[in-house]
Amino acid sequence: MIEMKTIENVLGNTTFYALILATFTSWLNLFFLKSKIWSNLARSSTFLSSLFVVNLLLSRWTNGKYFPISNLYESILFLCAILLIGQQLAELKLSTRLIRCLNLPLVLCLYWFGNSGLPPEMRIITGLAPSLQSNWLMMHVSVMMLSYGTLILGSLLCLLFLLLKTYATKKADLTTTTSSAITITNNEAKQTIVETKNLSKSLLEIIDIWSYRLIGLGFPFLTLGIISGAVWANEAWGAYWSWDPKESWALITWLTFAIYLHARLIKGWTGQKTATIGSIGFVVIWVCYLGVNFLGKGLHSYGWIG
Repeated sequence: MIEMKTIENVLGNTTFYALILATFTSWLNLFFLKSKIWSNLARSSTFLSSLFVVNLLLSRWTNGKYFPISNLYESILFLCAILLIGQQLAELKLSTRLIRCLNLPLVLCLYWFGNSGLPPEMRIITGLAPSLQSNWLMMHVSVMMLSYGTLILGSLLCLLFLLLKTYATKKADLTTTTSSAITITNNEAKQTIVETKNLSKSLLEIIDIWSYRLIGLGFPFLTLGIISGAVWANEAWGAYWSWDPKESWALITWLTFAIYLHARLIKGWTGQKTATIGSIGFVVIWVCYLGVNFLGKGLHSYGWIG
């Protein structure tokens, strides 16, 4: 037991420092050191971070003899793993470092909160509470965490879309102003503006498409998670729905992303309009996942120690 605890402590500290390195090198690579060496270092440290988090979960699984999603701390580790793996898969399709620069600080803060902001009792491996000794535990919680991770990445891309849209607009305006103030030909000025707009438009279209795909993937997971949770609640508490704070915010999260998908599929909205809805969803999902837990009450309060 002592040896396993030591291994877990080493893995936990190593993961934290690997995340710091990945975040630091990613931002350096984006703004200052744009060489391939720094890009590879950022990618390698990100991969190692995800590997360490997965091994930390496997260690707790082996030691505790149950799938490690029994409380808020373990769910944070699980979510960190999903976000890191999802980010690396998204990078293969997006071919941009921007998603890494936004996601890694988020994962680092989440991981730090899990290890420093939560009560130490949560990190101790104990037996499952009676209410959690059910086959529905792995089904419900793992699916919900998969939905959270996928939806967070999708909504993070919506935020990225809005940031790039604002930046592209300001840059185009600045180029127009500068071109009229200095002695360059009209053709050169027009070409610079067109190239800037075309580059931004191409990247924005890719980000818009992939934010839609990720949210479209996460929404069925969220739906399945809510349904499985209702079935489990009926077995455990005798009612499918009790308007518990966690249940209520899960419904609000579902409605927010349902509006996003409705706007795209039925209304035909794309770009800034749907990115704004997705950005609202980013806030809502964090309230659902973490904000409600600070209340320390409700039927789901077993995941939080007040």
